[in-house]
Amino acid sequence: MPRTSRGWPRHHPLAPSPSDRTQSHGPLARRILKPEPPLDRLDRAPPLPSPAPPGVPDRGGLLFGGTHYSHGVTEDYDPAQTAATNEAFIEPDLLRIPVGPGAIHVERYGHGGTPVVLLHGFGTSSFLWRAVAADIAEARHTAIALDLLGYGESDQPLDTNFGIAAQAEYVERVLVALRIPQAAVVGIDLGGAVAMRLAVTHDSRVSHLILVNSLTAESTPAADVRALQRNTARFVLRAATGILGVAPLLTPVLERSVGDRAHMPWRLVARYLAPYVGQDGVRHLLALAASVTADDLEDADPAAIRVPTLIVRGESDEWLGEGVAERLSAAIPDSQLLRLPGVGRLIPEESPEQLAGLVLDFIQGRIGVRQ
Repeated sequence: MPRTSRGWPRHHPLAPSPSDRTQSHGPLARRILKPEPPLDRLDRAPPLPSPAPPGVPDRGGLLFGGTHYSHGVTEDYDPAQTAATNEAFIEPDLLRIPVGPGAIHVERYGHGGTPVVLLHGFGTSSFLWRAVAADIAEARHTAIALDLLGYGESDQPLDTNFGIAAQAEYVERVLVALRIPQAAVVGIDLGGAVAMRLAVTHDSRVSHLILVNSLTAESTPAADVRALQRNTARFVLRAATGILGVAPLLTPVLERSVGDRAHMPWRLVARYLAPYVGQDGVRHLLALAASVTADDLEDADPAAIRVPTLIVRGESDEWLGEGVAERLSAAIPDSQLLRLPGVGRLIPEESPEQLAGLVLDFIQGRIGVRQ
């Protein structure tokens, strides 16, 4: 019978409730506390999910607005799901690593093999990589998904540099703390720009580079961030006079970041909105947007990248200009460009198995590059 971390059978009357569980990871153990319900209730807020049926593994997660958003589960449980699939779920080690201005939240899946660092983009977090990371770990490699400083569950220090160049330095400090001399680095959107900067300024740290709908100097900031930058004053005023917080700003960005809106349901949107609470959350999101500038990539010439590079372009990504991926591939000497039809910016949400397969094939040498 499945048991809780305290040893009780999960359905025993004395077992702790989900809102009182502790994720146990040695000295980094932390308690998941249920916050007070938000004052605002958006029209499309979903009903509370039903309890997991007997036999469903406890996948952990966080509580937001009274709804449980678990790692990798945003849809109803499928009773036809096989036992093998249930057992294959990998619970990550949760780490907090100081990087100077604050601490970065890191989720480590698996051990051994090639370390694969996963960098999210603007408006998302390490949660984006939950399915891809699990597939990488199942292939006997180590996946390390982190929240860039200021994003997700990482610290949000005031008066801190959240720009591309600074984020690359913070990632390098994470690698030092984890004693990882070299890793394959996967970056999407803004995370791709951070990964490129890391590959140029700390080239010995990167064995393979995978850029997914990545920003470049010519495309930074992307259209979504440019819109936030242009309308900062209006959004701050709206936040001061309303109660919807960051939802009107970030929800359209997320919904238009997938080729098929079914891959970005309300519950998943809410999971990405969770780190930005109230007026302070709006101001912080706008501060993150303001920090995205092309200046940080001026001295990170793609032609200086000397590691095998795979460039993945979702053909339905409306935020990235046409031809950006092609020009990036032409600039990087040892590179290969793959175009995926029918998917937008957030390929890890729309086609995680395909993306994980591409990453694994590339680091194992089954996808070649143009010399």
